[in-house]
Amino acid sequence: MAPADARAARVAADPRTAREVDGGRRLRRTDVLVAVATAVVSLGLVLGLPPLDAADPDTLGRTLVAPEVGSPAWVLFALVLLAQSAALLAARRAPRTVLLVVATLPVIVAVLPPRVLDLFGLSALPVVVAVVLLSLRVPLVRAWPALVVAAGLVAVGTGWHWAVANGAFRGGQIARGLADGTAQGVTQAVGAVGLPLVVALVVRSRREVRAARDAELVARTAEASAVVREQDARVDAAVSRERAAMARELHDIAAHHLSGIALMSAVIDRQIDTDPAAAHEGVRQVREQSTAVLEDLRRLVGLLRDDAPAERAVETVAGIVDLVERARYRSDVRLEVLRGEHEVAEGVGPLAQLAAYRTAQEALANAALHAPGAVVTVTLDDRAADHLELRVENTAPPASSDPAPGIAGAGGNGLRGMRERADLVGARLQTGPTATGGWSVSLRLARETSEVTP
Repeated sequence: MAPADARAARVAADPRTAREVDGGRRLRRTDVLVAVATAVVSLGLVLGLPPLDAADPDTLGRTLVAPEVGSPAWVLFALVLLAQSAALLAARRAPRTVLLVVATLPVIVAVLPPRVLDLFGLSALPVVVAVVLLSLRVPLVRAWPALVVAAGLVAVGTGWHWAVANGAFRGGQIARGLADGTAQGVTQAVGAVGLPLVVALVVRSRREVRAARDAELVARTAEASAVVREQDARVDAAVSRERAAMARELHDIAAHHLSGIALMSAVIDRQIDTDPAAAHEGVRQVREQSTAVLEDLRRLVGLLRDDAPAERAVETVAGIVDLVERARYRSDVRLEVLRGEHEVAEGVGPLAQLAAYRTAQEALANAALHAPGAVVTVTLDDRAADHLELRVENTAPPASSDPAPGIAGAGGNGLRGMRERADLVGARLQTGPTATGGWSVSLRLARETSEVTP
């Protein structure tokens, strides 16, 4: 593949490269237009000024003195103007060098005879263009040496040409000729370098201010986008937490009630032929458990809906008593409440009480699943002034007991839910086996105030 074909393939594959190539082409076209426009204007003035002055002469001053078209002086001056304009093509790559070249070329016209007299000032036009291009593209701290040298060249060339062409050095009036020539040269340098420099610096400063304003706008837009992304991330995190909370609630409700239903169904299956009365009682308990789970699920859905208020209040520590009573239908559960000189769970917040209720519910469900037939003791110790402690312990299951058929082992979600609830309310949770082969769950809840009402 040829180099040109490879470059074309890269351009076609990468849109950014294509934009850079198109931008470079536009810049090159701009450089060509600037150079051509400078040449056209310069040569147009060289050709047009003498006829215009002859057609309408200035009666207050002298007539414009210019060489004839096609004369050696005219051709030399035209070539210098074309060379100055051509040098502007490289102003983007080497602006300082171009300025020095454009300012040096008129010195040739000033030194070599014959003179072009009044047309010499037109050689400052390319210098003006070069100064503007340099000032717009190079910082002043780096461009000022080239600007000073260019101003000196313009002053020397203009002053020398004016002094020689007007005979200032004739008759031994060298000092006067130098003074007049220097004045003319400085004036031309100010007009060709100083004024364009000021205009270009003003334009550049306004452009930088506009670029800074655009950059600030982009930064503000990016900051606003970052704030929106951060807000979206917070919303997503909140949604994730709510989903975890709902999953925890559903797990607690399902694990407690459905495990009891499964166990009682297994017992009914054994009693239906041998003890029909007990089987009927078991069916009644299954119906009660089913109704309870439906009510709990309906309450949870009501909490999630805006147009349907919850039908039941959030569970508290006091509800653990009813929880134990319902659990006694499927296993041997005992309740021990150690009360102090204050109301039960006084100083414990509602969220912490809900965590205690769910912990007791999950612990009872786990005991029924993993230790059927074991004795379960629920202890509610409310004697301390600064905390409330809930303990759920079960003994080792009887050796003859078998788990209900069809019940799979837990995957650890129950203990994980307990720990998440404890961490949420700042409680301390301890779980683990006991010395007698059973299992213990202990939850310690701090009171919101260390002082309780006696």
